[in-house]
Amino acid sequence: MSLNRVSSLETFAPLLTENRSRRSSDASTRARKISFNPLPSSWDPPALEQIQAVGAFEVPRWKRTLQVVVAVIYCLFAAGIVFGYAAIKPVLKREGAYRDVCRVDPNDEDAIGEDTCVEIHLNFMFTAAAVATNVAALPIGAILDRYGPRVCGLLGALCLAIGALCMSFENQLPFDGLLFGYLFLALGGPFTYISSFQLSNAFPKNSGLILALLTGAFDASSALFLIYRIIYERTNETFGHQSFFLAYLIVPAAIAVIQLVLMPAQSYKTVGELVEEIEEPIPAEMEPYDDQIDEETALLHEEERQHRAEVVSGIQELLGTTKADKQARKEERKNEISGVWGVMHAYTAWEQIKSPWFILICLFTVVQMTRINYFVATIRVQYTYLLSSPALAERVNDFFDLALPLGGILSIPFIGAILDRTSTLTVLVTLVATATTIGILGIIPHSLLAAYANVCLFVLYRPFYYTAVSDYSAKVFGFRTFGKVYGTIICLAGLFNFSQSGLDYLLHEIFNGDPVPVNVGLMAAGLLIGVVMVMFVGVQSRGIKRKLLEEEARGAFAYYGGNGNGTGTTSTTSSTREWSAN
Repeated sequence: MSLNRVSSLETFAPLLTENRSRRSSDASTRARKISFNPLPSSWDPPALEQIQAVGAFEVPRWKRTLQVVVAVIYCLFAAGIVFGYAAIKPVLKREGAYRDVCRVDPNDEDAIGEDTCVEIHLNFMFTAAAVATNVAALPIGAILDRYGPRVCGLLGALCLAIGALCMSFENQLPFDGLLFGYLFLALGGPFTYISSFQLSNAFPKNSGLILALLTGAFDASSALFLIYRIIYERTNETFGHQSFFLAYLIVPAAIAVIQLVLMPAQSYKTVGELVEEIEEPIPAEMEPYDDQIDEETALLHEEERQHRAEVVSGIQELLGTTKADKQARKEERKNEISGVWGVMHAYTAWEQIKSPWFILICLFTVVQMTRINYFVATIRVQYTYLLSSPALAERVNDFFDLALPLGGILSIPFIGAILDRTSTLTVLVTLVATATTIGILGIIPHSLLAAYANVCLFVLYRPFYYTAVSDYSAKVFGFRTFGKVYGTIICLAGLFNFSQSGLDYLLHEIFNGDPVPVNVGLMAAGLLIGVVMVMFVGVQSRGIKRKLLEEEARGAFAYYGGNGNGTGTTSTTSSTREWSAN
């Protein structure tokens, strides 16, 4: 799993009060809205107009509540089911997956074994799905920004339906039904999941909780295949994958109906968009001179004022001015704790991508994502060799199938606390140290305790890692370019996941099933890149802190000594922190 996780879709800003003029609007607030469209807005076709968002206060509370509940439920059945691969893989093997293309000629001494051939084909099926999940975030973001969440939801339902049909009738198709079926199931996940993010704006005071529920549903959805495997075994293998995926067609059908009947066609406006709307000056034609006022212009003027009053009332109902101010102070405090917030905000996306800030986190993500997905695909094979027991390896695999969705859910509150209360440097050190520990536990032979410890640490590290990368991207590069920069990181890392086929070949053919060499290589690469990244961020963060102190000192000097009466013209504000390190 690698879809972006952020604490909220927009940093809150103080709402309008009687003491706040329209001129005090913070332009950076509007720039902080996350767009999932990786393409510049100037590239959008001029003939098409983007679908307009709607204020949450315009929709009844009961309907918004029902929308959130239903979205969490269908994400639970669709968002990330392909990551339950370790659970469904044994079922597909028992059902004879790829046996027809892996028959070995007994006279061919160079041919790989049938079991190895099946293993490689199934792992490539998962690899292609994992890559598609990551790469699809780019076009899905553009579709969501232009056509709205309903279109995304319907496309997700269509992909899920195609995937389920291909998986069901894979033996009757003229192409690789399992590969394309699993691929479409993977595409359906982000369509349904990403389009649900905007529901956090339905209840701004609880946006973090809503995103946490959606994230938890994404992680827990991998348990669907575990539940199916249990049913498959309890029915003496009579409930085959064809019957299961035909029954699964109920899910995309339900999602399609829900999108058309209940879910919003347009995204809910963020608080910043609502504030911007009421801060816009009244058009000149709406403010005529007294001698030019007639009945029509007076009515138009009154309607405009009533609309603005309704928006202000709606914002205060959704969030409350006190709550907004408190949230803004909290966000500023989090930015200060980070130590690197704003370092690349002033740069263009291309300049950011060329910087060491991007290159290092991208390389680290490439290695870690490959490690994560490779472990998911080969856990049983690895522990069959390490524990020298297929039965023990199956026990570890079963424990992993259950722990994977639970780990994603249980880690949510702890991840938020760590990211909000510790510096980015501390987070990166924790990531590198934990990844190295997992690597060490993953090469210890003949130890069931080490195997269970490795699984426990892995299922907690996985969601923490993906969340930390999105948090790093938001703090370092800013929300203005978030879609392009973060999308590029995940896309490149996803494409590199095709290297898993090569790793599979090394594991089975070169090292005869011994996972230690491959794991040591991946661990060493991650450690090397991680140490360089930590050293770079550590040096830069100290430089940032020193420069901020110098700026504050100059501001204080100008304020108290500039003209001798404490009314100097130079001062430092939080906006000056968006400087760029050279």
